[in-house]
Amino acid sequence: MSQFHPVVDSTTVFRRDIFKNKVLFCTGGGSGICRVMTEAVLRHGANAAIVGRNEERLKRAAQELSAATGNACLPVKADVRDPIQVQDAVKITIKRYGRIDFVINGAAGNFLAPISGLSENGFRTVIEIDALGTYHTIKATLPYVRASKGSYVHVSATLHYRGTPYQVHVSAAKAAVDATSAVLAVEEGPHGIRSNVIAPGLIAGTEGEERLSSKDPTGQKNWYLPTGRKGDSRDVANAAVFLFSDAASYISGQVLVVDGASEHLRGPMLPYPESVLDPESTKGLIKARM
Repeated sequence: MSQFHPVVDSTTVFRRDIFKNKVLFCTGGGSGICRVMTEAVLRHGANAAIVGRNEERLKRAAQELSAATGNACLPVKADVRDPIQVQDAVKITIKRYGRIDFVINGAAGNFLAPISGLSENGFRTVIEIDALGTYHTIKATLPYVRASKGSYVHVSATLHYRGTPYQVHVSAAKAAVDATSAVLAVEEGPHGIRSNVIAPGLIAGTEGEERLSSKDPTGQKNWYLPTGRKGDSRDVANAAVFLFSDAASYISGQVLVVDGASEHLRGPMLPYPESVLDPESTKGLIKARM
């Protein structure tokens, strides 16, 4: 399919200095979409702290992001499931930069499993990372975001907009993230804070695309591309730059779907009803859980 709508970089749309002297705190910023989002914010003048559990990956990402953008990127090891670790990560960030203006809640976990085959621990783990991790990060950063009259962007998904087989854990967790953001926007709006959600569709080149796409032997992935191409991580990053910018000063409590209209046409990720009648038959189509 031809590329009707090419990817653009936010620096071709917004001035490079719009976030000068601002500070971003990003969970999950060491890899994937959140790393690209962090890079985009850095390229517009901000400094950043990226938070995650893999210290080696964080340090490598921080060095590369700083070198690529010319702005400071601080790696901070923390597990968002532990509120004390998140609080400590915030303290380290404040000690380094003295402020937090923007927060990206991007730490997440996912894999394919039917309810009948999903353990209680597996369900709880995803809820803890996505929903509780978002809450812990909000609680730890809130006083500083209030002080700067800053903004939150929470990375969600479109899976819970309809019943998506094998995704009950993530659907529950992301629905909670969406609801939390809406309440945060209402409660903290009078304090000068905005809170919004970005819900990416299927983004090419990400672990989500690899892990959640059916391994159909024919190569067919059930992609529907109204805009003529797959999503790109830069599309999500551009949305974050917009939502953090003054151009979005009257946008709060919203969910911005970044999927090129694909959600309107989305079918099941796995053969239906075969995948729910006989889960064993889908094993060859699913990437092994890490």
